[in-house]
Amino acid sequence: MTRRLAEVAKKVGVSEATVSRVLNGKPGVSEATRQAVLSALDVLGYERPTQLRGERARLVGLVLPELQNPIFPAFAEVIGGALAQLGLTPVLCTQTRGGVSEADYVALLLQQQVSGVVFAGGLYAQADAPHEHYRQLADRNIPVVLVNAAIEHLGFPGVSCDDAVAVEQAWRHLASLGHERIGLVLGPGDHVPSARKLAAARAIAGRLPDDHVARAMFSIEGGHAAAAKLIDRGVTGFICASDPLALGVIRAARRRGLDVPSQISVVGYDDSALMNCTEPPLTTVRQPIESMGKAAVELLNAQIGGGSVPADELLFEPELVVRGSTAQAPRP
Repeated sequence: MTRRLAEVAKKVGVSEATVSRVLNGKPGVSEATRQAVLSALDVLGYERPTQLRGERARLVGLVLPELQNPIFPAFAEVIGGALAQLGLTPVLCTQTRGGVSEADYVALLLQQQVSGVVFAGGLYAQADAPHEHYRQLADRNIPVVLVNAAIEHLGFPGVSCDDAVAVEQAWRHLASLGHERIGLVLGPGDHVPSARKLAAARAIAGRLPDDHVARAMFSIEGGHAAAAKLIDRGVTGFICASDPLALGVIRAARRRGLDVPSQISVVGYDDSALMNCTEPPLTTVRQPIESMGKAAVELLNAQIGGGSVPADELLFEPELVVRGSTAQAPRP
């Protein structure tokens, strides 16, 4: 007990006597100090006293699939900053291959009595993935917000970039440059945002050959492998479901001795950090990260405050950013 008092007191910057008064429910402590002591208990991994366990911590889980793709640190920065402005403390949970899973993080967050959870790029976007941990959150009435398209029937509010508009912008850009053989490099078959992009491409193209669509894991290596197949099939214009996939396409083209953009044009998706510094600078569809992140926090905070939030999806308009990876289609 003495060690716990000392650690919490040091974390908050108050005396051990003040921490003791909070833990024993005694008066003489401001509400701000009281909340700071309780949050410190949560952060340090100590259980709250029994009489205080009914109050949730001012902690919010922010669950991301990875940090290698720059789009996820960008979302974390916006969402974390917006949470902090509301007096909420973000707890960053990043999955690792063969390590802590999304379900493991949910169990940990429930133990910490979090006020809510924001998921970005999680298993909710994959139809064939396990989803039992989302039901656990719903059963306990934990406020949840999902960033970017989810499978149906989860019942949580979400904010998404409009995949259909993103593909339409990219497709019309490539078509205006004279590209007739346009291909898509998408995520796995059960990935909802990729499915939406494919449906939009088929609606625009009228007829999109199946062999002009390649699936890949979301990585540079995945984009490289997928692009190699499409290049063999004569595709000259590529629309990719992420910026790392697009960088993989560029690498594949160069390994074949093809020039980007004079022979192969590539459009990414996200406009994540440093895409204007690649060679050539990447033409990509920009997600409005700032607006989406702040909207996600507003939805979460409304739920935390006891408000009723419809389980709807807010769609945000993307923006095509034209740079140096697209050009006129090569002449026959």
